[in-house]
Amino acid sequence: MLVVLLWGSNWAVMKSGLKVVGPLNFVMQRLLFAALTLSPFLIYLREKIPRDRNTWLRLLLLSLISATNMVSTNVGLTYEKSGLSAVLTYTQPLFVFCLAVSFLKEEASSRRFLGIVIGFFGVTVLYLGRNFSSATISFPIFFLLFGAFIWSVKIVYYKKFLSHVNPVITSTIQFTVGAIILSTLSVTFEGFSFSMTSTYILIVLYMSVGASAIAFTLWMLLLQEEEATVVSSSSLIVPMVALIFGWLFLQENMELESVLGFILILTGVYLVNKGNSNKDLKKHRVSSSLVNQASDNAQKTH
Repeated sequence: MLVVLLWGSNWAVMKSGLKVVGPLNFVMQRLLFAALTLSPFLIYLREKIPRDRNTWLRLLLLSLISATNMVSTNVGLTYEKSGLSAVLTYTQPLFVFCLAVSFLKEEASSRRFLGIVIGFFGVTVLYLGRNFSSATISFPIFFLLFGAFIWSVKIVYYKKFLSHVNPVITSTIQFTVGAIILSTLSVTFEGFSFSMTSTYILIVLYMSVGASAIAFTLWMLLLQEEEATVVSSSSLIVPMVALIFGWLFLQENMELESVLGFILILTGVYLVNKGNSNKDLKKHRVSSSLVNQASDNAQKTH
């Protein structure tokens, strides 16, 4: 819920920031401050920092994938409405389902697929009639869809190859490498730009500390503990929360379509997660049984 709240409130923040600086500068500054926020924790986690070459190569590749995902999404958001941008970005769970079944051998049940489709349809209904009237296939939409696909690749790649690495270490490395790459690109294509206004500074701090350092680290921690399909489907709640924030703080209207969208999203997330609690209960029972058996054997031996 904390991740959902941070990301849900971040759409309006990102849209405001992109009105001030270009997307390359914007993402670079977000990653830079996020890396600076997490770097002190490396002192306490230094013994857990990977030493082998393969892990470092995979971390560098993850950093490149992550930077590509964020730049693509922000380029699309710069030229497209935030509502449509949110909908296209959260096609990500559909991509994750397909990739996770193929590469992670996760459950490919019709119930899960139906849940993801219903949840995504709910996201679409949230913005129906307000943001799609002038939507055509254009380069912003392409960038948003490409960003969604790359995000799904990042999720599956991390789950398969790097979930054994401490999430704080992974986040710090990918933010640092991404900031270095984008600093070169931003200077080359946009020129360095940073607004010294208090509003923009607060925007960057919120995105880097809240939506990046905290939210992305928690997101990877969740991916360590749960299936990629389950975690990614839960992100469908983010556009719902974004709409609620708009209603509370920006006086945006809450239409009947919004309520229907909420119901569809929550139904979809429920269908994807249905059965996981039973699996966890079975695992708990098996563990308890093994512990009790071991205790009985120990007593007999004694």
